[in-house]
Amino acid sequence: MFTRPTPIRIIVLILTCGMPSTLWPVLAVEAWDTQPDTWVATDALNRTLPTMAEAGPPRADRTVGAFYFLWLGRHAHKGAPWDVMRILAEDPEAMSKPDSPLWGPNGAMHHWAESIFGYYNTDDPYVLRKHAQMLSDAGVDVVIFDVTNHFTYRPYYQALMQTWSEVRRQGGRTPQVAFLAPFWDPRKVVHELWHDLYEPGLYRELWFLWEGKPLILADPMLVYMQADAVEYQIPADLNPDQTLGQEFAYDKPFAAVAGCFATYHTTDSELTLKLFRAGEEGPALAEQHFRNVLDNGWAILRLPTPLPAGRYRLEASNPVGRIAWYSRNDNPSTEGRALLNRQPVAGARSLHVVTAGDVNERISQFFTFRKPQPDYFCGPTQLDMWSWLEVYPQHVFTNSAGEKEQMSVGVGQNAVNGRLGAMSEPGAQGRSFHNGKLDTRPGAVEHGFNLAEQFEHALKEDPRFIFITGWNEWIAGRYSEFAGVYLPVMFVDQFEQEYSRDIEPMKGGHGDNYYYQMVGYIRRYKGVRPLPPVGEPRTIQINDDFEQWASVTPEYRDDRGDTAHRDFQGYAKHTQYVNTSGRNDIIMAKVARDDRDVFFMVRADQPLTPPEGENWMWLLIDIDSDRRTGWEGYDFLVNRTRPGATTASLERHTDGWGWETVGEVPIRIVGDALHLAIPRKMLGLSATKPFRLDFKWADNVPANGDIVSWLDAGDLAPNGRFNYRFDESCVEDLHNQQP
Repeated sequence: MFTRPTPIRIIVLILTCGMPSTLWPVLAVEAWDTQPDTWVATDALNRTLPTMAEAGPPRADRTVGAFYFLWLGRHAHKGAPWDVMRILAEDPEAMSKPDSPLWGPNGAMHHWAESIFGYYNTDDPYVLRKHAQMLSDAGVDVVIFDVTNHFTYRPYYQALMQTWSEVRRQGGRTPQVAFLAPFWDPRKVVHELWHDLYEPGLYRELWFLWEGKPLILADPMLVYMQADAVEYQIPADLNPDQTLGQEFAYDKPFAAVAGCFATYHTTDSELTLKLFRAGEEGPALAEQHFRNVLDNGWAILRLPTPLPAGRYRLEASNPVGRIAWYSRNDNPSTEGRALLNRQPVAGARSLHVVTAGDVNERISQFFTFRKPQPDYFCGPTQLDMWSWLEVYPQHVFTNSAGEKEQMSVGVGQNAVNGRLGAMSEPGAQGRSFHNGKLDTRPGAVEHGFNLAEQFEHALKEDPRFIFITGWNEWIAGRYSEFAGVYLPVMFVDQFEQEYSRDIEPMKGGHGDNYYYQMVGYIRRYKGVRPLPPVGEPRTIQINDDFEQWASVTPEYRDDRGDTAHRDFQGYAKHTQYVNTSGRNDIIMAKVARDDRDVFFMVRADQPLTPPEGENWMWLLIDIDSDRRTGWEGYDFLVNRTRPGATTASLERHTDGWGWETVGEVPIRIVGDALHLAIPRKMLGLSATKPFRLDFKWADNVPANGDIVSWLDAGDLAPNGRFNYRFDESCVEDLHNQQP
């Protein structure tokens, strides 16, 4: 039997934010790197993924996030799913017929189309495993959950995290996770996430860290600052030769104190805040100079250690640019007073004191906050903001260090003539929108021109983080009015194929085009590893055991555990999805050659099932790396039939899903592995010239000629359209290897 490779066991230690001396231990897992960035693929439009020659080597300082939606199932109406594309195919005039029985109720969620995995619920473990695999293969580092609608979707994110943790325990890969909170008042959502997930430390191995802390997209001021009962609307200008102050009394230990300031629509104003005991002129208890003060925002002076209850004075000085402390003419408190040059004056200044140990203080110290910009047009209004979706050309969002930190890239935008609109409105910026207009050429929607234009712009700016919108939104509510526009039937965020923004493959339509388009751009952004070098020629005796393969390189790997079965309710309980096609869990393959034959070996995680039927352990070979020849590029199909116990069929592509027999090749099947030999002459290969071929193993997939449907069947090694590449021009340098 072939000797299994020794797994590398790793232990990850994560520093607990706010507690520098504490480490989070994460259970050891087997590292099983399948090297998906070395796989090759060509999509249905004959667009080929870049390798290292085109994309360059990996850049560890570049990160990709994908907008991910947890809501499929939570808002389902009885009678759903209603598929807009199916409805319009049945009645092209349905958008003008709000009373058509084809529509669901007003306000009900409608699907714009059907995912390759059906109309699923987001807590379907089978789908969640597929998402983890596809997004990881693509190079997505983090999924950012949409919780902007004031629902945290706790059962759904828990289901995802539980499933993804299981994938990791099996040695698989998943993205990390983070959340995009409501734009205007995130406190309810942030507090729920804190209490339900972060404070108890659940699934912390999945938390995405940015600047050493879990990332959350939420306005930190709205989270940190409680709404005051008194309003301060009069800006008191702070001049260079004066100080402004506010005395106050506080009856509890406190950790921070803040004032609200106006900068008159500027972004480069500065000031210093100092804290003293009331009536004392001595050294400040705490001080900080603030740069780029946010207009109408709070400047928060955090204390090194909490101070006890008592009377204190907060003082502002050293202004740069125009800046004013929001105040009022009357004084609502007998415990405090406003100061000018340390002398009492009428009124009071805005003030907020944070109690030591307050939940908002703990939250503010725990996360790295980035304030989300909801607007598609105006760009950042302060530092440390992030976008989630913008029109072209997207803005660069800069952090406090002055770095180009983040940009968004979108598939489509519900923007109409420079304003927020609905996807179903005429003039919306769909998938084919580029160069300032919609591309109306036949088949334009297949190409992703909008996504390409935005990604090219992001690559030119080269920020540290790219946020892609989106992966799996799929649904939108049916309405008759949005943003002052009235139509018989309206859909705001998703509508139909052109006017939608999901990258997850669909049934029919553009299939998986957008997925591989995304993969290609991520590779150009992050770089990739080189193709694995091949070892010295080797003759494999097919009648001998599999120990012959032990030193053959490279080793082509596939995910463990990706043959899990499916048995789960669909959206709105419209069906029960059952898929038991997962059978042989392929985990590794190798290729060897001599001057006469090319040898292939494949191994599964468990003993192979009996070799029965015509869809058992196929080998597909693309001999010329050209999708335009062969079926999806595959020129040969091996082992569809086995004429004898020790032979397998070799077939050459004819047309469509058509194959003709070339001959028989020797095969041996023992336990969890099989190997076979194909004469070079049968593949059209020279006995002496170096060659290159792409190949894939497939088990229990349908013989239907639809490679996109294979995502939802059996097992593929490697996944989807990806192929392994054996290239003799990439020869292993055996002489320079370390012993």
